[in-house]
Amino acid sequence: MADFKVIVRNNGPYRLEGEGITICDQEGRVYGLAGRTVVSLCRCGHSANKPFCDGTHNKAGFQSECQAHELPPPKPKA
Repeated sequence: MADFKVIVRNNGPYRLEGEGITICDQEGRVYGLAGRTVVSLCRCGHSANKPFCDGTHNKAGFQSECQAHELPPPKPKA
């Protein structure tokens, strides 16, 4: 089982850290990560290397500050 965490960086990307990271497209094809244990995913929508972050959020002035909080329980399925 994969053991990694996702960090939501203020004004920046989603950062995945740990062993066994697997990222797939919607068809289930796996992105080759070349053994990386740290990967950043774009949140701003401006990266030229989507879904990966290329740092363009800095130039684009992307702003989004997030603090951890509890989600409500999921609604029961009918």
